[in-house]
Amino acid sequence: MFMNSMRILQFFVIIFMFSSCVSNKKLVYMQELENSTVNVYSSEKYAYNEQKYRFQSYDIVEINIKTTSPELNEIFSIISGEAGSTSMNMSQNGGDVFFMNGYTLNEEGIVELPLLGEMKLLGLTTEEAKTLIEKKVQVYVPDDGFFVRIRLGGIRFSALGEFNAPGKQTILQSRVTIFEALAAAGDLTTIAKRDEIILLRQYPDGSQIHKINLNDRNLLGSEFYFLKTNDVLYAEPLKVRELGAGTNFIQTLALITSTVSTIALILTIVR
Repeated sequence: MFMNSMRILQFFVIIFMFSSCVSNKKLVYMQELENSTVNVYSSEKYAYNEQKYRFQSYDIVEINIKTTSPELNEIFSIISGEAGSTSMNMSQNGGDVFFMNGYTLNEEGIVELPLLGEMKLLGLTTEEAKTLIEKKVQVYVPDDGFFVRIRLGGIRFSALGEFNAPGKQTILQSRVTIFEALAAAGDLTTIAKRDEIILLRQYPDGSQIHKINLNDRNLLGSEFYFLKTNDVLYAEPLKVRELGAGTNFIQTLALITSTVSTIALILTIVR
């Protein structure tokens, strides 16, 4: 009776050992997978498949206008927020320069600028928005005696789930890869499901959910390699979290040893 019980116990221990450890294949990024779902691939180079960003409601934009007229420059300096020393101090203190000195589009994607009035930037690229502003400025400054610059106020995204530092993140760059976003959020935990990251992306006409495989190196050539502002990343946990087992061999071995010792003690007492 006792020997039969021990054989059954050994069987379950072996099954538990092989099912509870997290395989390295589930942790390594950018593997060369046989069953890849991304078609953009090159043996020498991974071509970018980046789409131009179009402004959305509540985006923060930086707008700078310089002219040959000192009077107009004084008016337009309000647009740039006279960021000078203020931006320098905020940058040194880790603050969000664009949020304090930029312009936020309202729910209809409209921004109001001094002298120029209201302009709808919703759905426009930065180049299209620049052209629109230039046409407005030309009314006051003929002969192209002006300079206009407009850019998105950094990439803002949210990281939820199995991240080491989840929360809302802001990277003050005009272009951010998904791996830079992972680094900003402290990378994924060991038990994060890397082959099925949820990406919630905002579009001018609504939101859409995408599933990303970080283990697949062909991700570098997909449209999801570059993050867009207002993206949400959600990392689900692996099944090992439900089992409550260790995430590596040492932790699993310690757990198995403790479990076997406890069960053996109970069987001995019962016998």
